[in-house]
Amino acid sequence: MSLPILAGARDWPSVLLGGAAGEPQAGIEAAEADGAWQAYGTAISRLTPDAVISVISESGLRGRGGAGYPAGSKWRDCATQRERQRYVVANGFEADPGAQVDRALMERQPHALVEGVAIAAWAVRADTAIIAVRASAGRAAARLREAIAEAESRGHIGLEATQTGRPLRIDVREISGSFVVGEETVLLRALENRRAQPDQRPPYPSRQGLWGKPTLVSNVKTLAAVPWILRHGAAAYASLGQPETPGTTLVQLGGVIRKPGVVEVPLGTTIGEILDGPGGFVQGKLKAVLVGGPSGGFLPPEALDTPLSSSALAGAGALLGSSTLLALDGSTCLVDLATLMTRYLSDQACGKTIPCRIGSRRLAELGGTLCSGHARPTDEALIGDLAADMRAAALCGLEAGTPNPLITGMRYFAAEFEDHVRRGQCPAGVCHPIAVAGSAR
Repeated sequence: MSLPILAGARDWPSVLLGGAAGEPQAGIEAAEADGAWQAYGTAISRLTPDAVISVISESGLRGRGGAGYPAGSKWRDCATQRERQRYVVANGFEADPGAQVDRALMERQPHALVEGVAIAAWAVRADTAIIAVRASAGRAAARLREAIAEAESRGHIGLEATQTGRPLRIDVREISGSFVVGEETVLLRALENRRAQPDQRPPYPSRQGLWGKPTLVSNVKTLAAVPWILRHGAAAYASLGQPETPGTTLVQLGGVIRKPGVVEVPLGTTIGEILDGPGGFVQGKLKAVLVGGPSGGFLPPEALDTPLSSSALAGAGALLGSSTLLALDGSTCLVDLATLMTRYLSDQACGKTIPCRIGSRRLAELGGTLCSGHARPTDEALIGDLAADMRAAALCGLEAGTPNPLITGMRYFAAEFEDHVRRGQCPAGVCHPIAVAGSAR
């Protein structure tokens, strides 16, 4: 079951969800009444592909997959390659098994995504596009296929597109695989039915991607924002959020809050504003917030004023990642949860590089010693050294992000780690055979 769509914390234009919360649109008639396919019509009739890319650049749109790379730069790099064959790939794999942000978007606004893919294909001069969806997101895949069929019936896209006279084929591919498939080069390998492992970059997919051809790979949230930008203008989009990362994004709220669900917020909104507003959080219970999913980081209540942006979160030791905020109270042992996240990421690693294959497993083992009461005083320093080595040698985001839970846990919750390492106590009473705080060992 999908999480509900929540109202925003403030009054701002809705870019991705298209207005008030409710059931997904009933079909292309309802979508067109809400403005769908107007931007595509404008792009193909009044704007050249280069002009479309200029609008996207001027809007300041950045990738919503976690890295926050400027979308216009990526589009232009792909469009200027000499290869005649180019592809567009919309990444809706959503590797985090607990996240439903991309799924909610694809189910609720399939036409916004399909239109965004079509506009991107026009801009980079691609005649084939693929929307990659996690195999477990069957309803999202079905609604996307319905939206594609409806758009083809209207002549917007397809092999015999009457609106443009230019064929565009959009396919939906359901992909199975581990967490690492969410990384763009791994996703491309999976689409080629090859072993799901990351490739060295450069060359980047925009120059050498799917089947060796220039490929624009973008998160579904990024592409779904494109029609709004072309309808309302680059300046209108740039006025939302913050200057360096304008626009809105979707965030999933969970944990000890009254109203879990998916909310659309401007980038730059603080974590505290999001939790207090649409989440209905009671701050008195807050112990920590896990930001960004399994490879994200733990932030303390003192960091609730951290803006939701890639740069601000990176400075705090976290990342936007899967766009999830998990609020935690005192019943959670952060040492135990950080170890669980590390073990999960280690199990999901493809094993291509030695620092990841061995380092992630060793990090999980060290976390286990903290929980079992067998840690040595030097283990925390060893965790820091391993984390630095893994990040320096990282070939993909999973490898770079695997140390985050333990590192941010030790950074912000040093006292709880000290209780485990030096006093053999678990304040939350979760870890065994460590004694509960205050009890005899």
